[in-house]
Amino acid sequence: MDIYAKLKELLSKQVRQKKFDVEKITPETRLEDLGLDSLDTAELLINIEQEFNLPEVTQDEMLDVKTVEDVKNLIEKKRA
Repeated sequence: MDIYAKLKELLSKQVRQKKFDVEKITPETRLEDLGLDSLDTAELLINIEQEFNLPEVTQDEMLDVKTVEDVKNLIEKKRA
């Protein structure tokens, strides 16, 4: 499964509400540049936990997530 593709799908659900072009999302894209605030990011990470069947993301891990690449790395870390 392509993690980036799944991330784009999950982000598209939240970003669509923020009126941002999902096609412009790259690994370097900052979540705040997508219009996601801390609550949106928390919601995204909860959705990711469920989608990828991951252990709960800690608050410290949540604070470290700034970019799409950070989210991907967190998924890989939690899957290991």
